Amino acid sequence: MKSLHLKSILVLIFLTLMSCNSDDDNYQNVSNHIELENRIIELFGSRAELIQPLETDFSAIPNDINNPITAAKVELGKLLYHETMIAKGANIENGMYTYSCASCHHVDAGFQSGLKQGIGDGGLGFGTFGEGRVKNPMYIEDSIDVQPIRTPTTLNVAFQKVMLWNGQFGATGPNEGTESQWAYGTPIATNNLGFEGVETQAIAGMDVHRLEIDADDIINSSYKDLFDNAFSNINESERYTKLYAALAIAAYERTLLPNQSPFQRWLRGDDNAMGNDEIAGARIFFDKGQCYTCHSGPGLNGMDFHAIGMNDLEGTEVATIVDERTKKGRGGFTGNAEDDYKFKTPQLYNLKDVQFFGHGGNFQTVKEVVEYKNTAISENAIVPQDKLSSLFVPLNLTETEINQLTIFLETSLYDDNLQRYVPESLPSGYCFPNADDMSSSDLGCN
Repeated sequence: MKSLHLKSILVLIFLTLMSCNSDDDNYQNVSNHIELENRIIELFGSRAELIQPLETDFSAIPNDINNPITAAKVELGKLLYHETMIAKGANIENGMYTYSCASCHHVDAGFQSGLKQGIGDGGLGFGTFGEGRVKNPMYIEDSIDVQPIRTPTTLNVAFQKVMLWNGQFGATGPNEGTESQWAYGTPIATNNLGFEGVETQAIAGMDVHRLEIDADDIINSSYKDLFDNAFSNINESERYTKLYAALAIAAYERTLLPNQSPFQRWLRGDDNAMGNDEIAGARIFFDKGQCYTCHSGPGLNGMDFHAIGMNDLEGTEVATIVDERTKKGRGGFTGNAEDDYKFKTPQLYNLKDVQFFGHGGNFQTVKEVVEYKNTAISENAIVPQDKLSSLFVPLNLTETEINQLTIFLETSLYDDNLQRYVPESLPSGYCFPNADDMSSSDLGCN
């Protein structure tokens, strides 16, 4: 009886201790949530400042006043963005109808490229997430459609006034006062149309990437009704053109919002959306890590330009000479030496599907970027020390903190349902995002 009594006492003590530990864990968890919320309120006023609208709430999504978002425009733009039928201006006949906007901005890589250097016209294949695209041997090197800088994502572009790493596209916001650089005969001249960055890049991109809209083709296809619904206020003689195709694409791009990610769910009140390490990583992001000083707003991006000494593009499948203008970033566009080597702050959502980071694509993991910013030692020898941002300073994060911050960036900011932004098929019946034979085989598309 004494032995049984002793066992009962031991069990009671064990259960009491377990109960205390559970209570303590719950307390710590609640405390972490409260501290994170209080910090966000301290920085931004409320959680709501970081919440992304629903992709269907067009009035809440930042619009260009000259191109208001409508359901009809988004429907048309979603198809045209992926449409390979409009790749009529390929440099050789073999490349016609084989690529689209989505060749370099596709869902499998978080609407970036699965390659270090995206390939549009002149590419073959896709692979699993875009990593299998290679140059078409029938093209000479200079005729392949590649850019001398890493392909930026089209996610969260609604929260950007100007586009590209140097911000050259867009007539408003940061580009007011740069009109002398909008040279006629160059893609930048598109700024003279007066649109914001998303629209301007889409318009310029139609020509840069040799995408064409043939009015007769549109009128004789199911695209006619889509254009008519989207632009009923435009005279038919102007409606079926590259300009309105681009404006529809831009409207669609503005709806590419990763608003189902765990952090977004947490912001909306779901306290179970993020685990303890994610909460810890978020606290680092908004405090010791100082990430919020550049990455803010619903897209965790920024409209400022910073020099942080990352390397330029090199070691790619397609040889490209990175010109001095590109290397100078914002300064290469504005012509202002104070802007030299500064690049636009990128958005941070859905990085887990990305294989290359930085404007030169020279980092292969999110953790590598965190470690780089933690040590704050410039890797690009051509960037003078006095040009580096005053915010590029050592963070003194521990290995545990680096890991927690990485978990927050990779997991909490990851929307696993971006396929909702991709059409099931195209009116043309063409494969997408690429329609060359190799891509069609990789994608299982006829």
